[in-house]
Amino acid sequence: MLLRVPISIVSAASLAACQFSSGTGNNGTAGAIYKNPSASIEARVSDLLSRMSIEEKTAQLVQGDLSTWINTTTNAFNRTGLEWSMANRAGTFYVGFPVPQQWVAEGVKKAQDYLMTETRLGIPALVQSEAIHGFLIGNATIFNSPIAQACSFNPALVEKMARIIARESLALGVNQLFAPLADLARELRYGRVEETYGEDPHLVGEMAYSYVKGLQSGNVSSMVKHFVGFSAPEQGLNTGPVHGGEREMRTTWMPPFKRAIIDADAWSIMSAYHSYDGVPAVADPHTLTDVLRGEWGYKYFVTSDAGATDRLCKNFKMCRADPIDMEAITTYALPAGNDVEMGGGSFSFKMIPQLIESGKLQMTIVDTAVERVLRAKFTQGLFENPYLAVSANMTTQLIHNTEAVDLARQLDAESIVLLENRENLLPLKRSANVAVIGPMADGFMNYGDYVVYRSQYQGVTPLAGIRKASNGTITYAKGCERWSDDQSEFPEAIAAANAADVAVIVVGTWSRDQQELWAGFNATTGEHVDVNSLNLVGAMAPLVKAIIATGKPTVVVYSSGKPVTEPRISQNAGAVLQQFYPSEEGGNALADILFGAVNPSGKLSVGIPYTIGSSPTFYDYLNSGRSIDAGDFANENGSLVFGHQYVQGTPMPQYEFGYGKSYSTFKYSHVTLSKTTATAEDTVTATVSVTNESERDGMEVVQLYVSDLITSVTVPNKQLRGFKKVMIKARETVEIGIDVKVQDLGLWDMRMKYVVEPGEFAFAVGSSSLDIRGNATLTVE
Repeated sequence: MLLRVPISIVSAASLAACQFSSGTGNNGTAGAIYKNPSASIEARVSDLLSRMSIEEKTAQLVQGDLSTWINTTTNAFNRTGLEWSMANRAGTFYVGFPVPQQWVAEGVKKAQDYLMTETRLGIPALVQSEAIHGFLIGNATIFNSPIAQACSFNPALVEKMARIIARESLALGVNQLFAPLADLARELRYGRVEETYGEDPHLVGEMAYSYVKGLQSGNVSSMVKHFVGFSAPEQGLNTGPVHGGEREMRTTWMPPFKRAIIDADAWSIMSAYHSYDGVPAVADPHTLTDVLRGEWGYKYFVTSDAGATDRLCKNFKMCRADPIDMEAITTYALPAGNDVEMGGGSFSFKMIPQLIESGKLQMTIVDTAVERVLRAKFTQGLFENPYLAVSANMTTQLIHNTEAVDLARQLDAESIVLLENRENLLPLKRSANVAVIGPMADGFMNYGDYVVYRSQYQGVTPLAGIRKASNGTITYAKGCERWSDDQSEFPEAIAAANAADVAVIVVGTWSRDQQELWAGFNATTGEHVDVNSLNLVGAMAPLVKAIIATGKPTVVVYSSGKPVTEPRISQNAGAVLQQFYPSEEGGNALADILFGAVNPSGKLSVGIPYTIGSSPTFYDYLNSGRSIDAGDFANENGSLVFGHQYVQGTPMPQYEFGYGKSYSTFKYSHVTLSKTTATAEDTVTATVSVTNESERDGMEVVQLYVSDLITSVTVPNKQLRGFKKVMIKARETVEIGIDVKVQDLGLWDMRMKYVVEPGEFAFAVGSSSLDIRGNATLTVE
């Protein structure tokens, strides 16, 4: 979370610094190499760096924010604040405040104009905001949360979404966004599950890669976060320590980051709040320098998260916290490879000039960090185009236009997962009389976190979407408040269900917008909102059970930011849909599925356990990791059923990764490999025939899992190595090929060397991680 404190008092020393860098213009550098767009990027970086003072270098490494020169309540301009900020925090600045669009655009223009025309060297700034599922500004398009996007298994749609987000942000002059996440949903108690693309490294990598490619194709810099191994904290507690070893880091956590950072050429990275195996990520020379730069060859910059550098003293106890030891913070983080310090803390990097003068910090370390920032700016073309905002009368053509809204609906509909559909209850007839029930069905939009203030009152609710799509009678009863145990409204909801042909009940979890979430409003998911149960809270589960008990066909919709564990509801409901936090078109997308305008094609990006006690239930557990002798809570007659793994329960998920039903039925056949013997340099294509045996066109996600059958170290029992989402017309058969590079099938051996070991690899093709429909074997020589 970014904590922003407007600066109203500027010291004499700071004013002197302002006078040094402002008011002089940069005409004396007109013929400089760094101003020549035809020169190589490296020549431009070298030339500019050679001209910079230590104060100018430091200013590139400390983040500023808009509130220093624009009053975010009145829009008043503070010229002194602008001069101070551009002398001290000129490299990047944050603008993600809940203010009108044009306040941002005008404030950004003032800053970029000042930097380009009134400072000595004319170095443009990176202008930053949030965008994990939409640009963080009022009336920008809100897409569904990343955990939902990943259920679409459609990277092409994510890339289109990112292109739209880039267009909307650049229209206001914002040229860098804090997205995507390449974190993994491996700890379901953790509050930020909704921000991830799920549990699987391959799927997360493909989604994050597509987001980066889409965003940067629109000339907006992505910032891949949170590097690395962040999202499985001890006890599920936000920013808590993560336990793991080098092999797990390289096998599981790093691959999606490498895909997004190196393969997609991301122009910046955000480090993380946590420690991994005792080493804080913000000051880890192994991950930030040895691996990221040494092994991967990354050439751009890494920034800390908001306030993360202070944690070295305050949380990790590696230095004095009161008064905070800014010297220690800087000498821990900067040499480790964390180049830029984000705001929200003590701004310790302002100590850089003093540390250079005292000999406690080497200039080469500072120069390397500055080079990385400048290289990103030259690569992005900022020196030639520092401000690409459009005029105020043009923004409606670029922000929240019809194309964006239509895509939000399409992506949302493709992300909804059909978990149960007994007796083909779905799709509903449009003439059906429907009772819409539940606290998440109307009254607010159940968005995930990282939406702008009061966004929850804009968008299409489930009730509104159902009413628009239906020709029948639609009634609504809330039934209960989401945060209450009170059941006094149950009778109204039960009566509505009894009077209808079918009940649709919407329950789940909830988060808050960026102001309310940090102001202490109640929530059950989101950043710093962690749980010790995945059950529905308050009266919601009893409400669902009461509606099912009426005997009326009941469709349960989970509107949530993480899995909900209510196995008895799943067993008794007529149909169950999982709609992870929706887009602004969420109600229309849900209605598209309910009434059959869209055939469900979503697949779970994260498995759903029976209970939090059996988590983690990710499918790619290590060999030897999941013995099963399951018990159960009770038979129908009430007697208990005892097992051993677990005494009352199972370590298996209720719904596994990749699972999702359709209104169509698909048959797989003829799994073959393009070659059955290969070397590490080869690419092998797995081919399968898939037939739509139904009378309805539908999309199927064909998934390819590979198991290394004999290995020198313990490896995951299987790993997703490819997938394709394909439209198959009714009664038609299509042949689908998925390429696999044999080099990607390697492991980290006992000496921590990456090798592709000779032997047999089982290729399994199916509709989920457990629903395997065909197999083939590859021998690697």
